[in-house]
Amino acid sequence: MAKINGKPILGISIGDPSGIGPEICVKALCLNEIHERAALVVYADRQVLLDGLEVTGKSFALNAVKDPRNAKGSPGVIDYVDVGVITRKGEYAYSTVGAKSGEASFQYVVSAIRDAMEGKTAGVVTGPINKEAINMAGHDYAGHTEIFADYTKTKSYGMLLSGGGLNVIHCTTHVSMRDACDLITKDRVFDTIRLAQKSLCLMGRQTRRIAVAGLNAHASENGLFGTEEAAAIIPAIEAARAQGLDVTGPVPPDTVFVKALGGQFDVVVAMYHDQGHIPLKLCGFKMDPQTGLYSSMSGVNATIGLPIIRTSVDHGTAFGKAGKNRANEESLVDAINMAITFAENWDRQ
Repeated sequence: MAKINGKPILGISIGDPSGIGPEICVKALCLNEIHERAALVVYADRQVLLDGLEVTGKSFALNAVKDPRNAKGSPGVIDYVDVGVITRKGEYAYSTVGAKSGEASFQYVVSAIRDAMEGKTAGVVTGPINKEAINMAGHDYAGHTEIFADYTKTKSYGMLLSGGGLNVIHCTTHVSMRDACDLITKDRVFDTIRLAQKSLCLMGRQTRRIAVAGLNAHASENGLFGTEEAAAIIPAIEAARAQGLDVTGPVPPDTVFVKALGGQFDVVVAMYHDQGHIPLKLCGFKMDPQTGLYSSMSGVNATIGLPIIRTSVDHGTAFGKAGKNRANEESLVDAINMAITFAENWDRQ
């Protein structure tokens, strides 16, 4: 694993320049405790970093490197790989969906992936991207997860969300509800249970109690409300138990997250995107009722099953805040810290 002075090297893909990615990256890099645990290299353009420094009023020395292993890895310095998409001021605008920003954000992330795959970094922490902007730039991807899977040639992977005391991994993600139901098969559920076990190993958890949510109301009530539990979910659970995994389920989806928060389970296998995302964000995101603004945005999105580490913020580009020095870096800090933890436990999974 790539290291500098015993610390893992992590690439930070800065995200869409038109969003809050540059701002939260600069703010996160102000925390000395992060630099004590990892050497961080930002994938961006020099102009985008200069704009981020201007917005936040922070002062850093910029150190361009071609190979992340030559980074200084010290506070007060932003080590970065200049990707070369945005070369002058005014080529993009804050709070705007644009092809230029989409191309930049795409090239940042694929450059970071390539260096990680070549062993120049231990993995990648991603800032928020805009899916519409990336597609405007001609890159047909539903999101970060699909980009990572494609560029690492990974077939079996899962989206893990962590925050607010919950860990949730998903059987399906960016598909319609109708397609999600069709995708719930024994093999897919079993594979996600296996990835849930891997995620707990990467987090260094001593207990690895996995709960599997049902798909239907009341986990189908023994077939009254659907057949997916009997046909796919229960057989997958039985197969996982036969391999020695500590798996419970199917647990009715309206109570499984309460039980996990109560300490009964270490991770929940959710069947579809919103089943897992809603409780996670309810726990990790807080909104001030007086201002209508988010006062907290904690949580991490990680892709499990890749040959490299990948963690991410658990929020979007927040165009409404971009360029105003109002963005909260909490989720990015969480993502960096989780990537460091993954690096520390990488050989134990």
